[in-house]
Amino acid sequence: MNLEYNIPPPPEQKVADPAKFRGIVMEGVSKSFGPKQVLKETDLLIHKGETLVVFGRSGEGKSVLLKHIVRLLEPDAGKIWVEGEEISEMEVSDLMEMRKQFGFLFQGAALFDSMNICKNVGLMLEEHSGWPMEKISARACEALALVGLMDSDDKLPSELSGGMKKRAGLARAIVMEPEYILYDEPTTGLDPITGDAINDLIIKLQKELGVTSIVVTHDMASAFKVADRMAMLSRGKIVFTGTVDEVRSTDHPMVRQFIEGNSQGPLGAF
Repeated sequence: MNLEYNIPPPPEQKVADPAKFRGIVMEGVSKSFGPKQVLKETDLLIHKGETLVVFGRSGEGKSVLLKHIVRLLEPDAGKIWVEGEEISEMEVSDLMEMRKQFGFLFQGAALFDSMNICKNVGLMLEEHSGWPMEKISARACEALALVGLMDSDDKLPSELSGGMKKRAGLARAIVMEPEYILYDEPTTGLDPITGDAINDLIIKLQKELGVTSIVVTHDMASAFKVADRMAMLSRGKIVFTGTVDEVRSTDHPMVRQFIEGNSQGPLGAF
């Protein structure tokens, strides 16, 4: 414990039996890239149906944590359960099936430049559904309509604004009707009005589709708007969890420094 700043210990983020937990359990997850350890025996619970925001400084490992949930990255140590299934040692065929429960909105939308938006959105269905192209195109149009892009299906990514690309990436994330949506910095690079429109979409999809949403961000205006619950990641560990009201009112020195944007405090300036 840092006595100078009176930093409390990390919150308890464990359950007695992860195999019976409805949602996602990360237990003791560690990850290093060369000499740099990014996650350090990280524990985190994500409850089914909630919107959990993971916030913290840039470079703290928020995106790394997110990618572990679907095993886009392999942990060096620790275990991860999704709906009671331990995925860390899952066979490739079972892992691919599990991933169908997830939609992923990447930071840069990750659209294929050579495909129009309808083809981008329908690509997962084309690869995994076995549906005829007419049905795939119809479902892609439905997903685009949900995010307000009903008239952009034949456009190329180069013809879209930054906010429209985010919406197209979100349409692709929901096209297979996932149970979970992972958002990696959904408002980064957007102006405040466009960013707020993305926030509204996150809330809309959580309510209308009943999905569980995991959002990583350092945009606190976005975090406070979309979250049911929040978790702060710092130095490889979850150091605080709570509701929006609990985050706003806490005297935890790391949280206070971050949300107030102070250069002085336990997080340091660099």
